[in-house]
Amino acid sequence: MFPDMRTRFNARVISATSIEVEVPGHDFTSIGDNGEKSAMNGNEKDPIDSISPGKERTQEHKQPHADIPFGLKQQFPSEASSANWLAAIVENCNDAIISKTLEGIITSWNRAAERLFGFSSAEAIGRPITIVIPIDRLHEEDDILRKVRRGERVDYYETVRQRKDGGLIDIALTVSPVRNAEGSIIGASKIARDISERRRERERQVILLREMSHRIKNLFAMINALINVSERSAENTKELASDLRNRVFSLARAQQLTLPDPSGPISEEISTTLFSLLEAIFAAHQETGRDRIEIRGVDIPIQGTALNSLALLLHEFSTNAVKYGALSTSDGRISIETASNGDELRLTWSETGGTPIMASPGNGFGTQLEQAIVEGALRGSIARDWRPDGLQIHLSVPIRMVN
Repeated sequence: MFPDMRTRFNARVISATSIEVEVPGHDFTSIGDNGEKSAMNGNEKDPIDSISPGKERTQEHKQPHADIPFGLKQQFPSEASSANWLAAIVENCNDAIISKTLEGIITSWNRAAERLFGFSSAEAIGRPITIVIPIDRLHEEDDILRKVRRGERVDYYETVRQRKDGGLIDIALTVSPVRNAEGSIIGASKIARDISERRRERERQVILLREMSHRIKNLFAMINALINVSERSAENTKELASDLRNRVFSLARAQQLTLPDPSGPISEEISTTLFSLLEAIFAAHQETGRDRIEIRGVDIPIQGTALNSLALLLHEFSTNAVKYGALSTSDGRISIETASNGDELRLTWSETGGTPIMASPGNGFGTQLEQAIVEGALRGSIARDWRPDGLQIHLSVPIRMVN
C-alpha cells in the first residue's frame, strides 16, 4: 500500500475526483474517490488496484481528462497540499489499510488498523505482519505472498486474525501487489474489514432457521399423533373430526405459551402455575376414560420469561414422547413429579410403556435447544437416564429463576 505516512508526497489534482501522487522511490497513479481507475492525460501510469503503482499506459488507453469546473478549482487544495489530503483520506478510512514488503514487513499502518488490531502505528511499522496472524493460520500468509509475487490479487478472503490482546476477530481481506515505476512488484497493499458482527448475525440466522425447521417437523409429528389418538376412540368420521378438532385447539393453546403474541405489550408479564402449564401442554394427548399422564407434587407459580422458557422445554419433552417415547404407543404413560426445598425446583419426568430405547439417540438440535434453555435461560441442569422400561429426565432449576 502506501509507504510510511511520514514520507513526503508530491501530488497534483487530475480531476474533481482524482489525484496523481508521486512518492520518492515509488510512482503511484491516480486514485478516484470511488476506489476505481480514473482517466488522466499526459504521461500518466496505468493504475493497479486503485492504490498501487503501475506500468505505463498504452496509447489506446490514454484519454483526455475533463477540466475541473472553475467553482471546484477554487475549492480544491493546492498541489503542494494534495499529498496531505490523500494521506488524510487513507489515515481516516474506516477500513484497516496496511502495506508490507515481499518479506511480510509492515511499512504503513493507518488509524483503522490501530483500532482493529490494537497495535499503534509505531508498534506495527517495521515488524512482520505475522504479529496479527494466529499461529494456526501462518500458512495463509505464505500463500498470500506467493500470489502477490506472481502479480495476483487476493479478492475478499474471509479469515481470522489476532489482536494485540490475543483476542480473535473475523475479518475480510483484499490484498493487491504494489509495483514500482519499472513495473516490478515491490510489496503488497492490504485492506482488512471487521466482519465479526456480520458473521454473528449469520450464525444467529442459521440457528433461527434450524429452530424453525425443528418446530415445523415437530408440529407435523404432533398432528400425526393426534390423528392416531382420535382414530382409536372415534366410532365414525363425524366423531373423528370433532375429536381431532378439539385436540388441535388444545395444541394451539399450548403453542401460545411457547410462542407469545408479538403484538401484545412488551411490558406485559404473563403468569400461571407449573401444573396449569403441564395440563395445557398435555391437553391434546389425553384420552377419554384413560389417564395416561400423571402430575403430582408441589405446584409453584411461574411468570416472566421463565414461563416461555419452561413452556418451550416441556413442549420439547412432550413432542419427543409423541415421536419416540411413551406417547408413541397406545399403552405408554408419563409420570411427572415435582418437589421444592425453597431454593430449587426439581422435576422428574418418567416414561413407561413406550418403544424401548437402549441408548441415547444422539446430540441433535432438539437436545442442543434443551441445553440452551436449561443452562442459559433457566440457569439449571438436566440429566437423562435411558432405562430399559423407559426414559427418565431429571430437571433442576433455581426457584428465583421461575418466580
